[in-house]
Amino acid sequence: MADVNRGNRPLSPHLQIYRPQITSISSILTRITGNALVVAGLMVTWWFLAAAAGPDAFATADAVLTSWFGKLVFLGSIWALWYHTLAGIRHLIWDTGKLLDIESAEAMGWGIVIGSVLLTLFTVVVL
Repeated sequence: MADVNRGNRPLSPHLQIYRPQITSISSILTRITGNALVVAGLMVTWWFLAAAAGPDAFATADAVLTSWFGKLVFLGSIWALWYHTLAGIRHLIWDTGKLLDIESAEAMGWGIVIGSVLLTLFTVVVL
């Protein structure tokens, strides 16, 4: 039966109440980067299929992937790949029962963000 006395119950806090924490943000970013990598993978698959389909299809796909938009997507994909990899390593560490206290979890969250940016810059500069 529906609760007709809703005015007397406390409301659950919402996003306006909570302060964003690095642990929650890193968890959300892990999911976002995983999905973004799927999109980049589909773009690469399109490029390979276009290469097999013929010169006209390949020219179109290659023009998109080598445009400023394509380069931006692949730069983001490099960062997403590093971020997602480091976050996966963090979860492997957590699966062993280590570094689960708040200070370590926050430090690892910042380490993932900073490490992924540095590894992305290294990848872009070296390659």
